[in-house]
Amino acid sequence: MDQSASPAVDAAPPADSEAGSTKRFSTVRMLNGVRQFIMFGLVGGSGTLVNLAVTYLSKKSAELGWGIHENDIFFNLFGTEFNVRWYHIFATIAFLVANTWNYQLNRSWTFKGVPKRSWLRGFFPFLATGLVAYVVSLVVLTLLMNPTSPIGLPDSVFDNSTGFRTKFYWAQAISIVVAMPVNFIINKLWTFAKPKVKVVAEQPPQEQTDSAK
Repeated sequence: MDQSASPAVDAAPPADSEAGSTKRFSTVRMLNGVRQFIMFGLVGGSGTLVNLAVTYLSKKSAELGWGIHENDIFFNLFGTEFNVRWYHIFATIAFLVANTWNYQLNRSWTFKGVPKRSWLRGFFPFLATGLVAYVVSLVVLTLLMNPTSPIGLPDSVFDNSTGFRTKFYWAQAISIVVAMPVNFIINKLWTFAKPKVKVVAEQPPQEQTDSAK
């Protein structure tokens, strides 16, 4: 006796399909963040070279042109024992040049696929972010240059006898590396964040009612 075919029953989607999709999305997002951090680091590496080159040129120009050395006092802070020294000025000039360099490379390469503001509208948040990282680097630089600081670079090693043993160059390089993660995180979350897009719900057409009954 023939058995009648049972009606087909649609299979319910696996319970863990949504969780698996969410996990894959999180993995892709994490890998994308790692990729951006590596690219940001490469750009930052090139910016470090630019920074150090400008630091060197500023230092040498001041020495040869005006006899100014990096530890000379630029001005005193309101009669206190604290001073702004010329190495702070050299570091500031180098920061401004390197910051502009990094912005253009990150805009055209690291965050290439992210919708962007105009050049100037994007630059000022990048500069503001850079200033936060710059303050961090300036604090580290000052502590490394100060012989009384607990993390000051030892004069016995960095005695300025050669360019390779110049304390200012090493302090500048270390301070840049310390500030780089701060710079990346703020730039990713603010400067190069995707612009918010307002979604306007489409209103359904009003149903026409018959006037005649």
